[in-house]
Amino acid sequence: MPIDPRAGTPAEAEDLVDVDALLAAYHDRHPDPGEAGERVAFGTSGHRGSSLKTTFNDDHIAATSQAICEYRAAQGTEGPLFIGRDTHALSEPAWITAIEVFQANGVHVLADGDEAFTPTPAVSHAILTHNRARVSGLADGVVVTPSHNPPSDGGFKYNPPNGGPADTDATSWIADRANELLAAKLDGVRRRPIDRQGLGRYDFLGEYVADLPSVLNLDAIRDAGIRIGADPLGGASVAYWGAIAERLGLDLTVVNPAVDPQFGFMTLDWDGKIRMDCSSPYAMASLVQRRDDFRIATGNDADSDRHGIVTADGLMNPNHFLAVAIGYLYGHRPGWSSDAGVGKTAVSSSMIDRVAADLGRKLVETPVGFKWFVPGLLDGSIGFGGEESAGASFLRTDGSVWTTDKDGIILALLASEIAAVTGETPSERYRALTERFGEPAYARIDVATDSESKAKLGRLSAEDVSATELAGDPITERLTSAPGNGAPLGGLKVVTEGGWFAARPSGTEDVYKVYAESFRGPEHLARIQDEAREVVASALRS
Repeated sequence: MPIDPRAGTPAEAEDLVDVDALLAAYHDRHPDPGEAGERVAFGTSGHRGSSLKTTFNDDHIAATSQAICEYRAAQGTEGPLFIGRDTHALSEPAWITAIEVFQANGVHVLADGDEAFTPTPAVSHAILTHNRARVSGLADGVVVTPSHNPPSDGGFKYNPPNGGPADTDATSWIADRANELLAAKLDGVRRRPIDRQGLGRYDFLGEYVADLPSVLNLDAIRDAGIRIGADPLGGASVAYWGAIAERLGLDLTVVNPAVDPQFGFMTLDWDGKIRMDCSSPYAMASLVQRRDDFRIATGNDADSDRHGIVTADGLMNPNHFLAVAIGYLYGHRPGWSSDAGVGKTAVSSSMIDRVAADLGRKLVETPVGFKWFVPGLLDGSIGFGGEESAGASFLRTDGSVWTTDKDGIILALLASEIAAVTGETPSERYRALTERFGEPAYARIDVATDSESKAKLGRLSAEDVSATELAGDPITERLTSAPGNGAPLGGLKVVTEGGWFAARPSGTEDVYKVYAESFRGPEHLARIQDEAREVVASALRS
């Protein structure tokens, strides 16, 4: 992918979204349900879009909220609905729309007591705290966020009573019903102005921060005097990091406490856009420049479900930190079950496979999407679940569930715990892993294709792959379902002794994504990437 020449440099006036126009379009534009791009569509992290493109507007959120009301009623979910939002400009009006519909449908909504920003993990934590030991009156939740997406975007995601991202059965039903309501010009949507007297209140921040000692060794961080820099990237964790420093007595500096719906303080991402991607060295350039000021510096995306770890060596690759975190946690959590497995997505680094094998732990490899880790985190059969895109969560120290959605805050704090307990930064520990298991080269590229080929790629079977070799090595596995749970990958993964590739169709563009890794260096990786195209093309022709 070509890198924009301004990537990593501060945003300028011409890069900033017109917030007034964005908010006006939210109310003034109305989607055409006959246009596929203007319908409600749930990806792995909810419905996302921009009011300026008529893909995220008041109509979308009203219809989706009504559909959620009907869905939760059909499921017998009668408890409160927790609602949070991040700092994107469209999040506040969408938050208001949703509450208006929820209240009109008789749903008891619990919002932040100060109507402040609420990270995704705090909502998951609240749902699970309410539902603990309950069999009725179960709670669910909504987070209004497009995660790390640009400032022009909005997002809306539903978390059922298990606290994690909704599965496709739920999201398909909700999206279908929302689109029926859009086609009916919102006939059937109940709505009334917010009743703030009747709006329930919940201390998301207080409950979350007070419970952190149950999931992390904060005493070790405090006693070691680890100096921490935390950059919320203008997101929902801004007040949380300040509270963590003050209430838990950590040597922690909130590097940038600014909240700005234009995110004008950001450095531009790889493509020249503003994007709060804490796994990107371009978006994290400002914090990386300050890496010598702190033992550990961390960043979060706008809803704080992702983490970025900066040491004296720079920003860690997300796959590298996942491997380090796994290696550390399973050796320092005696309260976890000896049978607790390691959860990873099929496109995460095989370094995790080698670490898990060395630990004697079962590897649970799933399709892309954090929802696949939810059952295992709930019952303790998975101790840690992580995605290559810097999203992860893990169990409390006693082996019980913490969150079932990604939690960038605890992963960021874990980096400091690792440094405190071992005396080594996570990047130093990753170097030790490469000395033992080899040094992988990993990359993702996009390959242009058409919609018909994308659809076929998502339906491939292992028998469609006729290739026997990849980059000089015999192919040992052809996978179209995940080894860990048998669920469809929605694409293809091909494995050899020296490396692998996975191809998945994009949900938004006419491309398919090729993830690849080699334990034989960059040249071998490039060869895998080149040959992956032909393997895929041949399979699609079969």
